Amino acid sequence: MITFDKNNLQWTREPQSFRIEEERIAITTKPHTDLWQRTYYHFRNDNAPVLQMETDEKFFSFIVKTDFTESHHRFDQCGIVMYLDGENWLKGSVEYENEHFQHLGSVVTNAGYSDWATTEIPADVKIMWYRFSRREDDYCIECSPDGEHFHQMRVCHMHKGGGKIRFGIYACSPEESSFTAVFSDMKLTECAWKAHDGQAPDEM
Repeated sequence: MITFDKNNLQWTREPQSFRIEEERIAITTKPHTDLWQRTYYHFRNDNAPVLQMETDEKFFSFIVKTDFTESHHRFDQCGIVMYLDGENWLKGSVEYENEHFQHLGSVVTNAGYSDWATTEIPADVKIMWYRFSRREDDYCIECSPDGEHFHQMRVCHMHKGGGKIRFGIYACSPEESSFTAVFSDMKLTECAWKAHDGQAPDEM
């Protein structure tokens, strides 16, 4: 079983301002940074800082607590990510919208096209835990307001997610904004997303 070690984390696009400490990681975003590919908006943004570790382990879960108290502008966001390359990645986060609500959601990008699945939550929520689980080339993203009780956000398949992968954390501000996102309580566990108990797989 793999173990979480901050010394094994590597940057894809290192931010100008960050702090890696024993118990927490803080990333200060730059304006106009984002991850998105093509769908609906017809633009491509691939410049958000991403901090990840690499593994070929097929079954595990990664948990992280995010504190986005400073988020204040539309689309300010931070959360979990599995960034394989510019056209194949997934992320889960809370994206600030306005003083009334924000979007808790996930984006899955396969072969250069992104989707965005969301639900609205109150704007006064400023802390969220995420659990990212892998079962070979299938993935599950869950969230929790307290770090104890997790709720499913997304089950997905990643076309390039069957071999060695990279996963971790990210933060960005797609518009004219900047804030400091704080990550803590990061750990790896046995896969908490259990094998399906129900309809048998189709025979090949």
